[in-house]
Amino acid sequence: MATTRRTRRRRSGRRYGKAASKRVESAMRRRKRGTLRSGPGGRGGKVKSRKQAIAIGLSEARKKGAKVPKRKPSR
Repeated sequence: MATTRRTRRRRSGRRYGKAASKRVESAMRRRKRGTLRSGPGGRGGKVKSRKQAIAIGLSEARKKGAKVPKRKPSR
């Protein structure tokens, strides 16, 4: 009895694209240097929170059209 192999197409199960991770990486580096600022046009205060830095990086990635899931609505 011969066994047959089914070929399955692998889908990229990645939620975030490479471009998104580069943006987040950049935001984290700017936070570390103390140059990352919050608010529109960077008019807010310095970002000290790691979570906020990641959120800013993902937001920048979305604006550039990178593969990033949609934002969850804030309460």
